[in-house]
Amino acid sequence: MKFPQQHTLEQIATIISSEYVGPADFPVLGMNEIHVVTSGDIVFVDHPKYYDKALNSAATIILINKEVECPEGKALLISDDPFRDFNKLTRYFKPFEKATSNVASSAEIGEGTVVQPTAFVGNNVKIGKNCLIHANVSIYDNTIIGDNVTIHSGSVLGGDAFYYKKRPEGYDKLISGGRVVIKDNVDIGANCTIDKGVTGDTTIGKGTKMDNLIQVGHDTVIGENCLIASQVGIAGAVVIEDDVTIWGQVGFRSGIVVKKGGVMMGQAGITKSTKENTVYSGNPAMESREWLKELALLRRLPKLMDKING
Repeated sequence: MKFPQQHTLEQIATIISSEYVGPADFPVLGMNEIHVVTSGDIVFVDHPKYYDKALNSAATIILINKEVECPEGKALLISDDPFRDFNKLTRYFKPFEKATSNVASSAEIGEGTVVQPTAFVGNNVKIGKNCLIHANVSIYDNTIIGDNVTIHSGSVLGGDAFYYKKRPEGYDKLISGGRVVIKDNVDIGANCTIDKGVTGDTTIGKGTKMDNLIQVGHDTVIGENCLIASQVGIAGAVVIEDDVTIWGQVGFRSGIVVKKGGVMMGQAGITKSTKENTVYSGNPAMESREWLKELALLRRLPKLMDKING
């Protein structure tokens, strides 16, 4: 998430009431999660296990809960609770805006697009040309939709990320300030849910087709011309490259990369990154040829046991 204008380190420290290390006028351009940070971004870290990763990331401002040596060319924001203060910044720069109508006056809807009765289109949404938004679709604030997109009833675009921190009193939610971006010629079936990014974009690429009852987690990026069947669950921060086919009830672990041209067979559990143009089956998933060999051996096991015991 980039800020509307450049801020200084001192200004950001004032917003969250923190100490800082670095020049008061050090430039701050935005805030992001570690997998999408660029120069000028704030990233937060609150566990020693991840200190080095954050300090050596592309982010140039690190919101951290310990005074450490500041890397050259970077700045620190010292906080007793970086998770809390990251939320403060999200609230400050992306405050919640209450809806006042089913289609917000700030929404931009392109020529030839039809929004059916009972659909909800939130603040600052942009919808391209020749789209069809069916009844009972909910499109949350700041969502971007390209041309020739169809979204069927009951689907929700822009729900919050499923991202929580365990505290003694219960779970604390990381506030979502990102967006959903749908490219041209995408079809989204009924009752699909596409969560917005925590600070970045959840993106569905050009020409991708989604069946009914599909969950896409926060900050996931799906490439072009993918085919995704019913009841697929995709966790947060997954990258699915172009021309991937995903059959029904496949599940994806967070933070993995599914390479171009892959085929995920029904009910596969994708727990690690995959190879290009490869078919996967089983849970945990493996290359289908190996999985079929193991399945064939497993079916022979009772007869082999009978011979051994015979």
